[in-house]
Amino acid sequence: APSPTTAVPYMSVKCIDVRKNHHKTKWLMPWGRNHCEKLKDFDEAVSRQIEANDIVFAVHIPLPNKEMSPWFQFMLFIMQLDIAFKMDNDLKENAEITLDVSLAYRDDIFDDWEEIAHAIEIRKLKCTFGSPKTLESEGRHYDCDFLPFMEIGSVAHKYYLINIRLPVNERKGINVGIGEIKDIRLVGIHQNGGFTKVWFAMKTFLTPSILIIMVWYWRRITLMTRAPVLLEKVIFALGISMTFINIPVEWFSIGFDWTWMLLFGDIRQGIFYAMLLSFWIIFCGEHMMDQNERNRLSGYWKQVGPIAVGSFCLFIFDMCERGVQLKNPFYSIWTTEVGTELAMAFIIVAGICLCLYFLFLCFMVFQVFRNISGKQSSLPAMSKARRLHYEGLIFRFKFLMLITLACAAMTVIFFIVSQVTEGHWKWGDITIQVNSAFFTGIYGMWNLYVFALMFLYAPSHKNYGEDQSNGDLGVNSGEELQLTTTITHVDGPTEVYKLARKEAQE
Repeated sequence: APSPTTAVPYMSVKCIDVRKNHHKTKWLMPWGRNHCEKLKDFDEAVSRQIEANDIVFAVHIPLPNKEMSPWFQFMLFIMQLDIAFKMDNDLKENAEITLDVSLAYRDDIFDDWEEIAHAIEIRKLKCTFGSPKTLESEGRHYDCDFLPFMEIGSVAHKYYLINIRLPVNERKGINVGIGEIKDIRLVGIHQNGGFTKVWFAMKTFLTPSILIIMVWYWRRITLMTRAPVLLEKVIFALGISMTFINIPVEWFSIGFDWTWMLLFGDIRQGIFYAMLLSFWIIFCGEHMMDQNERNRLSGYWKQVGPIAVGSFCLFIFDMCERGVQLKNPFYSIWTTEVGTELAMAFIIVAGICLCLYFLFLCFMVFQVFRNISGKQSSLPAMSKARRLHYEGLIFRFKFLMLITLACAAMTVIFFIVSQVTEGHWKWGDITIQVNSAFFTGIYGMWNLYVFALMFLYAPSHKNYGEDQSNGDLGVNSGEELQLTTTITHVDGPTEVYKLARKEAQE
């Protein structure tokens, strides 16, 4: 697949709008038919006595002779200001710029523009000046950070138009002390259409495979005369959350203007993360011999509780950003000091917690391995057939545990990298290039892992039971009983699970 996203730079065109009651009457086009009257620079505006309030920065998306497509899925825009140093118009400390922004669309070059959103937004300027502020330095540009500008969750139309005004009101102190703005540049980021098609194809192919194994798995469990054990319920719940993330509802975004698809995707992924992290804790816990609270969810509240709280915080954070953007695409939590600190703190804390979680998981897996090694000491006393059977079981179980750790490590890395990638446009200094193989690989890994779990942990209908043990050289010690179980094989949990169960014989 091609890389997941493409970044396209746009330079705004300065248009003159000398009519009163500006944006309510007409949209200003930077080029093409009915284009606006343009200004080369602000010196021309001064010589023609055109006020700052009569200048509109216009940006047409996409570039000339191109069209946007629903396959692009979303649009994210970052703003960069070119601010020149002037002795009599210096950039003051903690300057704030007020933007009067409007967004419109049309699907034909001869149609009228239809408004999508209009807002008055304030952005904090974070700029540095490398040279001493003297007369010789006049005209040099400040080095300014990127500003978050806009995010839309669907690209349902062919053409978009952004009109930006910088209203000046000296009495109210609006747009005063922001230096001499020369140009406004935008960077538009959208998903690649080729990547979207590969992604949709994967989802469409994987959905039925997980659904089929889920039905087969649950049918196996319902054939049992006993109730399902906790581990079997949790694996089934994991299968449901995987199916939920798989179902390719994104196909509808090609035909419908569903701006909430980004938020919906985040919620689906959040549910899956929470389920996967909880499952790993329960999975390891249920295979420990020295745990008294078995087969009850209440025994894991200390471990699962923080995961639930973390997931809820993730949801609240997402609603504060993407939830508000459904109404106002120009809103960003990164525009205020408090919002930026909260967002940064959230990402850092989430990353630290995930790393600690992974270490805790490694410790639990180590304990399980130690317990299994203890069980292996009873193998030599068994008959050859049974010993080979259990050696095979132990090998498969250890392999599954190592795969679990590898899957956990990749998931933690994926979460941290995707958070940093999403945030770096908003911070402006950290860049990570994530290629499509990483996204599709992790996604395929999750599906394969869930598929394997249901396949390996479906209750067995085979009977390795008492008929073999009678001929076991009379060996029927407590050790061996621990390796089998008092429940008959047909109605018992899977043998891998039984192998590590703490049974009544102890």
